[in-house]
Amino acid sequence: MILINTIKQAKKVLDSFRINNKTIGFVPTMGALHQGHIALIKTCKKTTDICICSIFINPTQFNNKTDFEKYPVTIEQDIDLLEAAGCDILFLPTVKEMYPANSPKWHYQLGYVEKILEGKYRPGHFQGVCQIVDKLLSIVMPHILFIGQKDYQQCMVIKKLVQIKQYDVHIEIVPTIRQKNGLALSSRNMRLTLAEKKNATNIHKTLLYVKQHLKPGNIKELKKSATLLLNTKGFKTDYVEIADAATLKPINKWDGKKPLVALIAAYLHEVRLIDNMLLTPGA
Repeated sequence: MILINTIKQAKKVLDSFRINNKTIGFVPTMGALHQGHIALIKTCKKTTDICICSIFINPTQFNNKTDFEKYPVTIEQDIDLLEAAGCDILFLPTVKEMYPANSPKWHYQLGYVEKILEGKYRPGHFQGVCQIVDKLLSIVMPHILFIGQKDYQQCMVIKKLVQIKQYDVHIEIVPTIRQKNGLALSSRNMRLTLAEKKNATNIHKTLLYVKQHLKPGNIKELKKSATLLLNTKGFKTDYVEIADAATLKPINKWDGKKPLVALIAAYLHEVRLIDNMLLTPGA
């Protein structure tokens, strides 16, 4: 695996593959890698000639300084995992490399999708996400970008970014990887105790509850009862929402036909966890 720390070196190496008509797949991460990330790497390896992964804990997408400071850093372990998975290139830049002094800050016209759910509870978060993904895409210029469904709203934001900036890249969304007990794999799980990890499975159980009780008609009460389920398990719930899977607009009345997505964000003590589940009619 080639380890690269600078933008100049990254472009030079990737250009050498591009000249030889190699397809480039890209997996951007913030490190603290787990099997969810490795699933992205493996999908990338199967689909493209060259797999490049980036590790960069992006300061501009944290609206909570404490959350940024406590984000897990496991670089040596991450490198071992990437090498074992067959990753070809690791781009590991510094903050100074990605955000040099006096570098311009762009504002992206993301519209409705950045103002709801995560956008409401983490103002500025998606602008920060777009800032770094824009920079990374301009450096890597991949043929395919691989991202995980667990960050469903972020996937939609990145699609919007690609549309705005007219990047010639295909976006491949890979299904969420879970433990056998249903807990979605997340870097933030590293901050949970064993007891908290066990309790955190209630997020997935609540999503299943929503799926099992979803019926055409008014679904406001279903959202309320699902929120109550979480709160009684010791969570501080930001939201339990059911939305149009294509637009992310919240749905209060369902026709029984439109594909939906259920989304949850909740604190377990000081750790904020998110998850989602697609609700396909007839599935």
